Amino acid sequence: MINSCIYTGTVIHKRFKPKEHFFKYKVFSLFIDLSELEILSDKISFFSLNRFNLISFQEKDHGDRDGSSLVEWVKKNLKQNNINSENIKIKLLCYPRILGYVFNPLSIFFVYDDQEQLISILYEVKNTFGEQHTYVFRVDDKNNLIKNNCSKKFHVSPFIEMDCQYFFKILKPGDKLSVIIDQYDKDGKILFASQDGVRNDLNSKQLIKSYLKHPLMTLKIISAIHFEAFKLWLKGIRLSLIHISEPTRRRGISYAVFCLK
Repeated sequence: MINSCIYTGTVIHKRFKPKEHFFKYKVFSLFIDLSELEILSDKISFFSLNRFNLISFQEKDHGDRDGSSLVEWVKKNLKQNNINSENIKIKLLCYPRILGYVFNPLSIFFVYDDQEQLISILYEVKNTFGEQHTYVFRVDDKNNLIKNNCSKKFHVSPFIEMDCQYFFKILKPGDKLSVIIDQYDKDGKILFASQDGVRNDLNSKQLIKSYLKHPLMTLKIISAIHFEAFKLWLKGIRLSLIHISEPTRRRGISYAVFCLK
């Protein structure tokens, strides 16, 4: 039995100030049990692991971004935060590569213990400058609604200053998916972002169906980001100062981890 699945739904962004701005688009995400990657690659002819295909998943898109084991990367971060890293199962919510291209503004690692209890969540945030930042949280599995909050430690949008707070709300992934991020600055709520979805099996039929409904999804995502940024600029919202790190200038990527115990 395959534990991995597909979530098909909608992404929404709503900005509240200094001027209102709203957009939404339909997407599909993979919710992958990392232990099943090889199986999925073998069973689905148009899906591949770490190589080009119509739809693919590459380990170098996440974690240390060097193609090394994502399981070991997650375990390393759990150990650094005194969270159990033995006998765990890791599932990753992310967009797949389509015809070799992907941009994941947010990928989420869900970590379960040997009793299938959710024990940790890792939020991996990327910006369009090739940088990424990971927020690590311990989770109390007693509640179906998981809430996390932290200070913003990473520049994502060029239109939002750094001095902000994130409030994450996630329903445990099941038949439905719900991810909500509220962002506040010192004067109140500035941004609402969400992704919802309905679960489908991850098999050849459902994956090709998702592709045919969203054939250029990954290109649409990066295009929409720049198009919406252009509309914000036309509305007169000023750019904030963005610092691009030296590693990004040299190698095109910077990696940092901010952990909450």
